[in-house]
Amino acid sequence: MTSKEQQVKNSFIYMLPLLVSGIFPFVAMPILTRILTAEDYGILALAQIYAILVSGFANFGMSASYDRNFFKYRSDKLKSAQLLFSTLFFVVLNFIFLASLTFFFRNTFARLIVGDAQYGNILFVALCAQFSSTVSYYYYSYFKNSELAKKFTAYTIAQNIINVILSLFMVAYLKTGVIGIFYAQLLSGLIIFSAQSYKFLIMLKPSLDKSILLESIKISYPLTPTIFFGVIGTQFDKYMIGMLASLGGVGIYSIGQKVASVAFTYMTAIQNVFSPQVYTRMFDLKEKGGESVGRYLTPFVYISTAFTLIIAVFSEEIISILTPVSYHGAIDIVTVLAMYYGFLFFGKISPMQLIYAKKTHLCTVLSTVSIGFNIVLNIIFIMKWGAIGAAWGTFLAAVISGSIYFMVAQKNYLIKWEYLKIGTIFLVFFSSAMLMIVLRDFNTDYVTRLILKGISIGTYVYLGIKFDVITMDNYRLIRNAIPIKQKGYITS
Repeated sequence: MTSKEQQVKNSFIYMLPLLVSGIFPFVAMPILTRILTAEDYGILALAQIYAILVSGFANFGMSASYDRNFFKYRSDKLKSAQLLFSTLFFVVLNFIFLASLTFFFRNTFARLIVGDAQYGNILFVALCAQFSSTVSYYYYSYFKNSELAKKFTAYTIAQNIINVILSLFMVAYLKTGVIGIFYAQLLSGLIIFSAQSYKFLIMLKPSLDKSILLESIKISYPLTPTIFFGVIGTQFDKYMIGMLASLGGVGIYSIGQKVASVAFTYMTAIQNVFSPQVYTRMFDLKEKGGESVGRYLTPFVYISTAFTLIIAVFSEEIISILTPVSYHGAIDIVTVLAMYYGFLFFGKISPMQLIYAKKTHLCTVLSTVSIGFNIVLNIIFIMKWGAIGAAWGTFLAAVISGSIYFMVAQKNYLIKWEYLKIGTIFLVFFSSAMLMIVLRDFNTDYVTRLILKGISIGTYVYLGIKFDVITMDNYRLIRNAIPIKQKGYITS
Protein backbone atom coordinates (compact mmCIF):
# COMPACT_ATOMS: atom_id res chain seq x y z
CA MET A 1 0.00 0.00 0.00
CA THR A 2 1.07 3.58 -0.64
CA SER A 3 2.70 5.25 2.36
CA LYS A 4 0.79 7.83 4.30
CA GLU A 5 3.23 10.55 3.26
CA GLN A 6 2.88 9.62 -0.41
CA GLN A 7 -0.92 9.75 -0.09
CA VAL A 8 -0.65 13.30 1.24
CA LYS A 9 1.65 14.23 -1.66
CA ASN A 10 -0.78 12.65 -4.11
CA SER A 11 -3.62 14.67 -2.63
CA PHE A 12 -1.86 17.91 -3.55
CA ILE A 13 -1.14 16.66 -7.09
CA TYR A 14 -4.74 15.60 -7.65
CA MET A 15 -6.13 18.69 -6.01
CA LEU A 16 -4.29 21.32 -8.03
CA PRO A 17 -6.08 21.02 -11.42
CA LEU A 18 -9.44 20.30 -9.79
CA LEU A 19 -9.26 23.26 -7.42
CA VAL A 20 -8.03 25.58 -10.17
CA SER A 21 -10.99 24.58 -12.36
CA GLY A 22 -13.32 25.12 -9.40
CA ILE A 23 -11.86 28.33 -8.00
CA PHE A 24 -10.82 30.30 -11.11
CA PRO A 25 -14.43 31.16 -12.09
CA PHE A 26 -14.74 33.00 -8.77
CA VAL A 27 -12.06 35.42 -9.92
CA ALA A 28 -14.46 36.68 -12.58
CA MET A 29 -17.69 36.36 -10.59
CA PRO A 30 -17.46 39.71 -8.69
CA ILE A 31 -17.16 41.50 -12.05
CA LEU A 32 -19.56 39.44 -14.14
CA THR A 33 -22.39 39.49 -11.57
CA ARG A 34 -22.26 43.29 -11.61
CA ILE A 35 -22.73 43.30 -15.39
CA LEU A 36 -24.99 40.31 -16.01
CA THR A 37 -28.40 40.06 -14.35
CA ALA A 38 -29.85 37.06 -12.52
CA GLU A 39 -31.98 36.46 -15.63
CA ASP A 40 -28.81 36.35 -17.75
CA TYR A 41 -27.37 33.69 -15.47
CA GLY A 42 -30.67 31.83 -15.74
CA ILE A 43 -30.36 31.78 -19.55
CA LEU A 44 -26.73 30.67 -19.13
CA ALA A 45 -27.69 27.78 -16.85
CA LEU A 46 -30.55 26.53 -19.03
CA ALA A 47 -28.49 26.72 -22.23
CA GLN A 48 -25.78 24.71 -20.47
CA ILE A 49 -28.29 21.97 -19.70
CA TYR A 50 -28.96 21.48 -23.41
CA ALA A 51 -25.26 21.77 -24.26
CA ILE A 52 -24.22 19.17 -21.67
CA LEU A 53 -26.91 16.73 -22.80
CA VAL A 54 -26.24 16.95 -26.55
CA SER A 55 -22.46 17.06 -26.13
CA GLY A 56 -22.78 13.92 -24.03
CA PHE A 57 -24.65 12.18 -26.82
CA ALA A 58 -21.98 13.31 -29.29
CA ASN A 59 -19.36 11.58 -27.16
CA PHE A 60 -21.59 8.46 -27.15
CA GLY A 61 -19.98 7.00 -24.03
CA MET A 62 -16.67 6.70 -25.90
CA SER A 63 -14.74 8.15 -22.97
CA ALA A 64 -15.32 4.94 -20.98
CA SER A 65 -14.37 2.65 -23.87
CA TYR A 66 -11.26 4.73 -24.60
CA ASP A 67 -10.11 4.48 -20.98
CA ARG A 68 -10.60 0.72 -21.05
CA ASN A 69 -8.97 0.05 -24.43
CA PHE A 70 -6.07 2.40 -23.78
CA PHE A 71 -4.51 -0.23 -21.55
CA LYS A 72 -5.26 -2.97 -24.05
CA TYR A 73 -3.25 -1.23 -26.80
CA ARG A 74 -0.75 0.78 -24.79
CA SER A 75 2.19 -1.47 -25.74
CA ASP A 76 1.45 -1.03 -29.48
CA LYS A 77 2.11 2.56 -30.55
CA LEU A 78 0.31 2.20 -33.89
CA LYS A 79 -2.87 0.74 -32.39
CA SER A 80 -2.73 3.25 -29.55
CA ALA A 81 -2.73 6.02 -32.16
CA GLN A 82 -5.53 4.33 -34.11
CA LEU A 83 -7.63 4.08 -30.95
CA LEU A 84 -7.16 7.77 -30.17
CA PHE A 85 -7.71 9.19 -33.65
CA SER A 86 -10.56 6.78 -34.52
CA THR A 87 -12.34 7.80 -31.32
CA LEU A 88 -11.85 11.50 -32.01
CA PHE A 89 -13.00 11.10 -35.62
CA PHE A 90 -16.18 9.36 -34.49
CA VAL A 91 -17.17 11.87 -31.80
CA VAL A 92 -16.41 14.86 -34.04
CA LEU A 93 -18.66 13.41 -36.76
CA ASN A 94 -21.39 12.89 -34.17
CA PHE A 95 -21.01 16.47 -33.02
CA ILE A 96 -21.21 17.87 -36.56
CA PHE A 97 -24.48 16.01 -37.10
CA LEU A 98 -26.01 17.07 -33.76
CA ALA A 99 -24.74 20.64 -34.09
CA SER A 100 -26.34 20.87 -37.55
CA LEU A 101 -29.69 19.75 -36.14
CA THR A 102 -29.33 22.26 -33.34
CA PHE A 103 -28.57 25.09 -35.77
CA PHE A 104 -31.57 24.41 -38.00
CA PHE A 105 -33.99 23.89 -35.10
CA ARG A 106 -32.31 26.23 -32.61
CA ASN A 107 -35.36 28.46 -32.14
CA THR A 108 -37.63 25.48 -31.44
CA PHE A 109 -35.15 24.00 -28.97
CA ALA A 110 -34.70 27.40 -27.30
CA ARG A 111 -38.45 27.69 -26.84
CA LEU A 112 -38.53 24.28 -25.16
CA ILE A 113 -35.42 24.69 -22.99
CA VAL A 114 -35.19 28.39 -22.16
CA GLY A 115 -38.79 29.36 -22.84
CA ASP A 116 -38.16 31.85 -25.66
CA ALA A 117 -37.14 31.31 -29.31
CA GLN A 118 -34.97 34.45 -29.30
CA TYR A 119 -32.25 32.52 -27.43
CA GLY A 120 -31.68 30.06 -30.28
CA ASN A 121 -28.25 31.43 -31.18
CA ILE A 122 -27.14 31.25 -27.55
CA LEU A 123 -28.22 27.61 -27.44
CA PHE A 124 -26.16 26.79 -30.53
CA VAL A 125 -23.03 28.61 -29.32
CA ALA A 126 -23.43 26.95 -25.89
CA LEU A 127 -23.38 23.52 -27.54
CA CYS A 128 -20.26 24.34 -29.57
CA ALA A 129 -18.57 25.73 -26.45
CA GLN A 130 -19.38 22.67 -24.36
CA PHE A 131 -18.10 20.27 -27.00
CA SER A 132 -14.89 22.25 -27.56
CA SER A 133 -14.17 21.82 -23.84
CA THR A 134 -15.09 18.14 -23.54
CA VAL A 135 -13.53 16.81 -26.76
CA SER A 136 -10.10 17.33 -25.20
CA TYR A 137 -11.01 14.63 -22.68
CA TYR A 138 -9.32 11.99 -24.84
CA TYR A 139 -6.02 13.85 -24.79
CA TYR A 140 -6.33 14.40 -21.04
CA SER A 141 -7.13 10.71 -20.62
CA TYR A 142 -3.98 9.80 -22.55
CA PHE A 143 -1.93 11.98 -20.18
CA LYS A 144 -3.63 10.53 -17.10
CA ASN A 145 -3.31 6.90 -18.16
CA SER A 146 0.32 7.46 -19.21
CA GLU A 147 0.99 9.05 -15.79
CA LEU A 148 1.99 12.36 -17.41
CA ALA A 149 0.57 14.38 -14.54
CA LYS A 150 2.50 17.58 -15.26
CA LYS A 151 1.13 17.86 -18.80
CA PHE A 152 -2.39 17.05 -17.58
CA THR A 153 -2.18 19.76 -14.94
CA ALA A 154 -0.52 22.35 -17.20
CA TYR A 155 -3.17 22.10 -19.94
CA THR A 156 -6.02 22.13 -17.40
CA ILE A 157 -4.76 25.25 -15.66
CA ALA A 158 -4.00 26.97 -18.97
CA GLN A 159 -7.53 26.34 -20.26
CA ASN A 160 -9.08 27.78 -17.11
CA ILE A 161 -6.88 30.88 -17.15
CA ILE A 162 -7.64 31.55 -20.82
CA ASN A 163 -11.35 31.02 -20.21
CA VAL A 164 -11.47 33.51 -17.33
CA ILE A 165 -9.49 36.17 -19.24
CA LEU A 166 -11.65 35.80 -22.35
CA SER A 167 -14.87 35.85 -20.29
CA LEU A 168 -13.92 39.17 -18.73
CA PHE A 169 -12.79 40.56 -22.10
CA MET A 170 -15.99 39.49 -23.88
CA VAL A 171 -18.49 40.58 -21.24
CA ALA A 172 -16.80 43.52 -19.50
CA TYR A 173 -14.94 45.08 -22.44
CA LEU A 174 -16.77 44.03 -25.61
CA LYS A 175 -20.19 44.13 -23.86
CA THR A 176 -21.36 40.94 -25.59
CA GLY A 177 -23.78 39.98 -22.84
CA VAL A 178 -24.27 36.42 -21.63
CA ILE A 179 -23.30 34.87 -24.98
CA GLY A 180 -19.77 36.15 -24.32
CA ILE A 181 -19.40 33.51 -21.59
CA PHE A 182 -19.96 30.80 -24.20
CA TYR A 183 -17.70 32.48 -26.76
CA ALA A 184 -14.93 32.50 -24.13
CA GLN A 185 -15.49 28.82 -23.36
CA LEU A 186 -15.53 28.01 -27.09
CA LEU A 187 -12.30 29.87 -27.84
CA SER A 188 -10.42 28.56 -24.79
CA GLY A 189 -11.50 25.02 -25.65
CA LEU A 190 -10.42 25.39 -29.28
CA ILE A 191 -7.06 26.89 -28.32
CA ILE A 192 -6.21 24.02 -25.96
CA PHE A 193 -7.61 21.36 -28.30
CA SER A 194 -5.59 22.76 -31.20
CA ALA A 195 -2.40 22.89 -29.14
CA GLN A 196 -2.93 19.32 -27.94
CA SER A 197 -3.78 18.10 -31.45
CA TYR A 198 -0.56 19.61 -32.81
CA LYS A 199 1.49 17.81 -30.14
CA PHE A 200 -0.26 14.48 -30.69
CA LEU A 201 -0.01 14.66 -34.48
CA ILE A 202 3.76 14.92 -34.02
CA MET A 203 3.94 12.30 -31.27
CA LEU A 204 1.61 9.70 -32.84
CA LYS A 205 1.12 8.81 -36.48
CA PRO A 206 -2.44 9.80 -37.50
CA SER A 207 -4.28 6.61 -38.40
CA LEU A 208 -7.81 5.17 -38.31
CA ASP A 209 -8.89 1.59 -37.78
CA LYS A 210 -12.44 0.37 -38.39
CA SER A 211 -12.19 -2.74 -36.19
CA ILE A 212 -10.83 -0.80 -33.22
CA LEU A 213 -13.57 1.80 -33.61
CA LEU A 214 -16.33 -0.83 -33.80
CA GLU A 215 -14.92 -2.53 -30.72
CA SER A 216 -15.06 0.78 -28.84
CA ILE A 217 -18.62 1.48 -30.01
CA LYS A 218 -19.79 -1.94 -28.78
CA ILE A 219 -18.52 -1.05 -25.32
CA SER A 220 -19.77 2.54 -25.34
CA TYR A 221 -23.30 2.41 -26.75
CA PRO A 222 -24.89 0.69 -23.69
CA LEU A 223 -23.65 3.65 -21.64
CA THR A 224 -25.54 6.29 -23.62
CA PRO A 225 -28.74 6.08 -21.49
CA THR A 226 -26.67 7.01 -18.45
CA ILE A 227 -25.85 10.30 -20.17
CA PHE A 228 -29.52 11.21 -20.27
CA PHE A 229 -30.14 10.07 -16.70
CA GLY A 230 -27.01 11.84 -15.51
CA VAL A 231 -28.14 15.17 -16.94
CA ILE A 232 -31.60 14.73 -15.43
CA GLY A 233 -30.08 13.92 -12.06
CA THR A 234 -27.74 16.92 -12.00
CA GLN A 235 -29.57 19.57 -14.04
CA PHE A 236 -33.27 18.86 -13.57
CA ASP A 237 -33.59 21.24 -10.62
CA LYS A 238 -32.54 24.26 -12.71
CA TYR A 239 -34.82 23.31 -15.59
CA MET A 240 -37.81 23.00 -13.25
CA ILE A 241 -37.06 26.37 -11.64
CA GLY A 242 -37.17 27.88 -15.12
CA MET A 243 -40.46 26.17 -15.93
CA LEU A 244 -42.18 26.63 -12.56
CA ALA A 245 -40.59 29.80 -11.19
CA SER A 246 -38.49 32.30 -13.17
CA LEU A 247 -35.29 32.79 -15.15
CA GLY A 248 -34.02 35.02 -12.34
CA GLY A 249 -34.58 32.18 -9.90
CA VAL A 250 -32.53 29.88 -12.13
CA GLY A 251 -29.72 32.45 -12.19
CA ILE A 252 -29.63 32.89 -8.42
CA TYR A 253 -29.78 29.12 -7.90
CA SER A 254 -26.98 28.66 -10.44
CA ILE A 255 -24.73 31.12 -8.60
CA GLY A 256 -25.42 29.33 -5.31
CA GLN A 257 -24.66 25.99 -6.91
CA LYS A 258 -21.36 27.27 -8.37
CA VAL A 259 -20.19 28.33 -4.92
CA ALA A 260 -21.35 25.21 -3.10
CA SER A 261 -19.97 22.85 -5.74
CA VAL A 262 -16.42 23.93 -4.89
CA ALA A 263 -16.85 21.62 -1.90
CA PHE A 264 -17.64 18.74 -4.24
CA THR A 265 -14.56 19.55 -6.34
CA TYR A 266 -12.47 19.39 -3.18
CA MET A 267 -14.09 16.09 -2.16
CA THR A 268 -13.39 14.64 -5.61
CA ALA A 269 -9.70 15.49 -5.23
CA ILE A 270 -9.70 13.75 -1.85
CA GLN A 271 -11.45 10.73 -3.39
CA ASN A 272 -8.56 10.32 -5.82
CA VAL A 273 -6.38 9.67 -2.78
CA PHE A 274 -8.51 7.27 -0.76
CA SER A 275 -10.25 5.22 -3.47
CA PRO A 276 -7.14 3.22 -4.52
CA GLN A 277 -6.42 2.47 -0.87
CA VAL A 278 -10.00 1.33 -0.27
CA TYR A 279 -9.88 -1.03 -3.23
CA THR A 280 -6.49 -2.34 -2.11
CA ARG A 281 -7.90 -3.24 1.31
CA MET A 282 -10.98 -4.83 -0.25
CA PHE A 283 -9.01 -7.06 -2.62
CA ASP A 284 -6.17 -7.89 -0.22
CA LEU A 285 -8.25 -8.53 2.89
CA LYS A 286 -11.49 -9.66 1.19
CA GLU A 287 -14.50 -9.62 3.51
CA LYS A 288 -12.24 -9.06 6.51
CA GLY A 289 -11.18 -5.71 5.09
CA GLY A 290 -14.37 -3.94 6.18
CA GLU A 291 -12.97 -2.99 9.58
CA SER A 292 -9.72 -1.67 8.09
CA VAL A 293 -11.62 0.35 5.48
CA GLY A 294 -13.92 1.85 8.12
CA ARG A 295 -11.05 3.04 10.31
CA TYR A 296 -9.14 4.31 7.29
CA LEU A 297 -12.04 6.43 5.98
CA THR A 298 -12.94 8.28 9.20
CA PRO A 299 -10.21 10.95 8.79
CA PHE A 300 -11.30 11.45 5.17
CA VAL A 301 -14.90 11.98 6.29
CA TYR A 302 -13.63 14.65 8.68
CA ILE A 303 -11.35 16.34 6.13
CA SER A 304 -13.96 16.32 3.36
CA THR A 305 -16.67 17.68 5.63
CA ALA A 306 -14.37 20.40 7.04
CA PHE A 307 -14.22 22.36 3.78
CA THR A 308 -17.93 21.87 3.19
CA LEU A 309 -18.68 23.17 6.70
CA ILE A 310 -16.68 26.34 6.04
CA ILE A 311 -18.69 27.04 2.86
CA ALA A 312 -22.00 26.33 4.63
CA VAL A 313 -21.24 28.51 7.66
CA PHE A 314 -19.69 31.41 5.75
CA SER A 315 -22.02 31.39 2.72
CA GLU A 316 -23.26 34.84 3.71
CA GLU A 317 -19.78 36.35 3.59
CA ILE A 318 -18.81 34.52 0.38
CA ILE A 319 -21.90 35.62 -1.57
CA SER A 320 -21.77 39.17 -0.18
CA ILE A 321 -18.15 39.58 -1.30
CA LEU A 322 -18.56 37.94 -4.71
CA THR A 323 -21.93 39.33 -5.82
CA PRO A 324 -24.16 42.44 -5.57
CA VAL A 325 -27.31 42.55 -3.43
CA SER A 326 -29.50 41.25 -6.27
CA TYR A 327 -27.82 37.83 -5.92
CA HIS A 328 -27.97 37.56 -2.13
CA GLY A 329 -30.93 35.22 -2.36
CA ALA A 330 -28.26 32.59 -3.08
CA ILE A 331 -26.92 32.69 0.50
CA ASP A 332 -29.24 30.05 1.97
CA ILE A 333 -29.05 28.07 -1.29
CA VAL A 334 -25.29 27.76 -0.79
CA THR A 335 -25.78 26.53 2.78
CA VAL A 336 -28.36 23.90 1.85
CA LEU A 337 -26.41 22.66 -1.18
CA ALA A 338 -23.24 22.51 0.94
CA MET A 339 -25.09 20.06 3.20
CA TYR A 340 -26.07 18.13 0.07
CA TYR A 341 -22.50 17.91 -1.19
CA GLY A 342 -21.24 16.98 2.27
CA PHE A 343 -23.64 14.04 2.42
CA LEU A 344 -22.41 12.87 -1.00
CA PHE A 345 -19.24 11.51 0.63
CA PHE A 346 -21.09 8.23 1.12
CA GLY A 347 -22.23 8.41 -2.49
CA LYS A 348 -18.57 8.03 -3.45
CA ILE A 349 -18.07 4.91 -1.31
CA SER A 350 -21.27 2.95 -1.93
CA PRO A 351 -20.63 2.40 -5.67
CA MET A 352 -17.17 1.07 -4.82
CA GLN A 353 -18.73 -1.55 -2.56
CA LEU A 354 -21.11 -2.69 -5.30
CA ILE A 355 -18.42 -2.69 -7.97
CA TYR A 356 -16.20 -4.84 -5.76
CA ALA A 357 -19.12 -7.23 -5.23
CA LYS A 358 -19.71 -7.33 -9.03
CA LYS A 359 -23.22 -5.91 -8.59
CA THR A 360 -22.84 -3.02 -11.02
CA HIS A 361 -26.43 -3.43 -12.25
CA LEU A 362 -27.56 -2.27 -8.81
CA CYS A 363 -25.72 1.02 -9.40
CA THR A 364 -27.98 1.72 -12.39
CA VAL A 365 -31.13 0.71 -10.51
CA LEU A 366 -30.25 2.82 -7.46
CA SER A 367 -29.27 5.80 -9.64
CA THR A 368 -32.70 5.61 -11.31
CA VAL A 369 -34.37 5.54 -7.90
CA SER A 370 -32.31 8.57 -6.86
CA ILE A 371 -33.39 10.49 -9.97
CA GLY A 372 -37.02 9.61 -9.25
CA PHE A 373 -36.85 11.04 -5.73
CA ASN A 374 -35.06 14.11 -7.06
CA ILE A 375 -37.70 14.82 -9.70
CA VAL A 376 -40.69 14.36 -7.39
CA LEU A 377 -39.32 16.38 -4.48
CA ASN A 378 -38.03 19.16 -6.75
CA ILE A 379 -41.39 19.61 -8.44
CA ILE A 380 -43.20 19.77 -5.07
CA PHE A 381 -40.67 22.07 -3.39
CA ILE A 382 -40.11 24.40 -6.36
CA MET A 383 -43.83 24.96 -6.83
CA LYS A 384 -44.09 25.99 -3.19
CA TRP A 385 -40.79 27.75 -2.43
CA GLY A 386 -39.05 28.47 -5.73
CA ALA A 387 -35.23 28.34 -5.98
CA ILE A 388 -34.60 27.62 -2.29
CA GLY A 389 -37.15 24.83 -2.59
CA ALA A 390 -35.02 23.26 -5.31
CA ALA A 391 -32.04 23.23 -2.95
CA TRP A 392 -34.05 21.58 -0.17
CA GLY A 393 -35.60 19.10 -2.60
CA THR A 394 -32.17 18.13 -3.91
CA PHE A 395 -30.79 17.72 -0.39
CA LEU A 396 -33.69 15.65 0.93
CA ALA A 397 -33.74 13.46 -2.18
CA ALA A 398 -30.02 12.78 -1.67
CA VAL A 399 -30.58 11.86 1.99
CA ILE A 400 -33.41 9.43 1.17
CA SER A 401 -31.86 7.79 -1.90
CA GLY A 402 -28.37 7.93 -0.41
CA SER A 403 -29.55 6.10 2.70
CA ILE A 404 -31.09 3.37 0.52
CA TYR A 405 -27.88 3.17 -1.52
CA PHE A 406 -25.84 2.96 1.69
CA MET A 407 -27.89 0.05 3.10
CA VAL A 408 -27.77 -1.92 -0.17
CA ALA A 409 -24.02 -1.36 -0.47
CA GLN A 410 -23.47 -2.48 3.14
CA LYS A 411 -25.31 -5.74 2.46
CA ASN A 412 -22.99 -6.49 -0.46
CA TYR A 413 -19.74 -5.49 1.22
CA LEU A 414 -19.81 -4.67 4.92
CA ILE A 415 -17.71 -1.69 5.94
CA LYS A 416 -17.45 -1.37 9.71
CA TRP A 417 -17.84 2.37 9.93
CA GLU A 418 -16.92 4.20 13.10
CA TYR A 419 -20.52 5.31 13.46
CA LEU A 420 -20.11 7.31 16.67
CA LYS A 421 -17.31 9.46 15.28
CA ILE A 422 -18.94 9.93 11.88
CA GLY A 423 -22.32 10.63 13.44
CA THR A 424 -20.76 13.33 15.63
CA ILE A 425 -19.00 14.89 12.65
CA PHE A 426 -22.23 15.18 10.68
CA LEU A 427 -24.22 16.29 13.72
CA VAL A 428 -21.91 19.29 14.17
CA PHE A 429 -21.89 19.93 10.41
CA PHE A 430 -25.66 19.82 9.84
CA SER A 431 -26.59 21.61 13.08
CA SER A 432 -24.11 24.42 12.32
CA ALA A 433 -25.48 24.86 8.80
CA MET A 434 -29.10 24.79 9.96
CA LEU A 435 -28.31 27.26 12.73
CA MET A 436 -27.03 29.78 10.18
CA ILE A 437 -30.26 29.50 8.17
CA VAL A 438 -32.44 29.94 11.28
CA LEU A 439 -30.44 32.92 12.54
CA ARG A 440 -30.79 34.68 9.18
CA ASP A 441 -34.53 33.95 9.06
CA PHE A 442 -34.95 35.53 12.50
CA ASN A 443 -32.80 38.53 11.48
CA THR A 444 -30.37 37.94 14.32
CA ASP A 445 -27.71 40.67 14.42
CA TYR A 446 -24.51 39.94 12.52
CA VAL A 447 -22.19 40.10 15.54
CA THR A 448 -24.14 37.31 17.23
CA ARG A 449 -24.11 35.27 14.03
CA LEU A 450 -20.38 35.77 13.66
CA ILE A 451 -19.73 34.62 17.23
CA LEU A 452 -21.82 31.49 16.68
CA LYS A 453 -19.96 30.80 13.43
CA GLY A 454 -16.70 30.92 15.36
CA ILE A 455 -18.12 28.52 17.95
CA SER A 456 -19.21 26.11 15.21
CA ILE A 457 -15.75 26.08 13.62
CA GLY A 458 -14.11 25.80 17.03
CA THR A 459 -16.30 22.82 17.93
CA TYR A 460 -15.37 21.10 14.69
CA VAL A 461 -11.66 21.70 15.30
CA TYR A 462 -12.08 20.20 18.78
CA LEU A 463 -13.57 17.08 17.19
CA GLY A 464 -10.55 16.82 14.92
CA ILE A 465 -8.23 16.94 17.92
CA LYS A 466 -10.36 14.47 19.89
CA PHE A 467 -10.49 12.01 16.98
CA ASP A 468 -6.72 12.28 16.40
CA VAL A 469 -7.11 13.80 12.96
CA ILE A 470 -5.55 17.13 13.93
CA THR A 471 -2.22 16.16 15.49
CA MET A 472 1.33 17.45 15.41
CA ASP A 473 2.42 14.32 13.55
CA ASN A 474 -0.14 14.95 10.80
CA TYR A 475 0.85 18.63 10.67
CA ARG A 476 4.49 17.70 10.13
CA LEU A 477 3.44 15.12 7.54
CA ILE A 478 1.54 17.73 5.52
CA ARG A 479 4.32 20.30 5.90
CA ASN A 480 6.93 17.84 4.65
CA ALA A 481 4.69 16.66 1.80
CA ILE A 482 4.20 20.13 0.31
CA PRO A 483 6.91 20.46 -2.35
CA ILE A 484 8.03 23.95 -1.35
CA LYS A 485 11.38 25.01 0.09
CA GLN A 486 11.59 27.47 2.93
CA LYS A 487 12.50 30.28 0.53
CA GLY A 488 9.31 29.65 -1.40
CA TYR A 489 10.72 27.98 -4.49
CA ILE A 490 8.97 24.91 -5.79
CA THR A 491 11.19 21.87 -5.78
CA SER A 492 11.46 19.55 -8.73
